[in-house]
Amino acid sequence: MSETPETPAAKTVTPPPKDPMKGFRGVVAGTLILEAITVALALPVINKLGDGISSFLGWSVLAIALVLVVLCGMIKRVWALPVVLVLQLGLIAMAGALPAIAIIGVVFLAVYLWLLWLRRDVARRMAAGTLMSQQPQA
Repeated sequence: MSETPETPAAKTVTPPPKDPMKGFRGVVAGTLILEAITVALALPVINKLGDGISSFLGWSVLAIALVLVVLCGMIKRVWALPVVLVLQLGLIAMAGALPAIAIIGVVFLAVYLWLLWLRRDVARRMAAGTLMSQQPQA
């Protein structure tokens, strides 16, 4: 058996390009945590202006905050981002009971729509090969 000696150039392996969608998931997870904190900070407002924390509104706001935290770990799943958007609509639907909660939902809905637009733009640029990480290193 004759073995061919490896040349030094054959041993160097170029690392795979960075996955920009992995960074997107991190941004969405961080935004989910910020939203969970903001929604949880609405509980004292519900206690003061609403029917109290033990009311249906209080429990549903607390449940949404907990679901937002749980979704941080599941953001890789295909269904996670649509669930986040549905939760925003749930917050907006609470406008009749407490408008402050609906404002939180509108603001974060705008943030997630902007993030989805950015993701679409990155995917388009990635398909065209114009991302900085896809350019040859000089």
